[in-house]
Amino acid sequence: MTVEFRIESLSSIHDRERFYCGVEPLDRYLRELAAQDVKRRISNCFVALDDVGAIAGYYTFAAASLPLTELPPAVVRKLPRYGVVPAGLIGRLAVDVKFRRRGLAGAMVMDAVVRAARADPAIFAIVVEAKDESAEAFYRSLGFLAFAVRSSSYFLPISTALQALAKAKR
Repeated sequence: MTVEFRIESLSSIHDRERFYCGVEPLDRYLRELAAQDVKRRISNCFVALDDVGAIAGYYTFAAASLPLTELPPAVVRKLPRYGVVPAGLIGRLAVDVKFRRRGLAGAMVMDAVVRAARADPAIFAIVVEAKDESAEAFYRSLGFLAFAVRSSSYFLPISTALQALAKAKR
């Protein structure tokens, strides 16, 4: 059975109580804090909904900046000599246990890429913080690159992600 997902901004109509990814801080964040962070403009929260409107996954997205000194030299050589470049931070990303292994996490990352590409303020890259080795492997499989100095942190240039999306559509 194939389930189609749609991704939209978190709102009061979404039932956050039934979401369970198995990581208590991520479950609690969606239930108790996500709406507050959106209201205070700390981050936006986007939910992936199944065909009956149940939350299958979510991610948070906020503005960030990357100091050039933290990027690999091969990337820095291609950039202007500003002190920092603009970025979008995926702070949290979680998939309900019932919807795992369906490509939803990758689809939510690509949703963030598309949102960043459409944003009026320029965004050079998406940044993530991997919580464990499994998350690191997942982000690397999507093309994320390691920072020169931050362990467990990765970035994906928007231009690289958009090229991959264009290839996938061919």
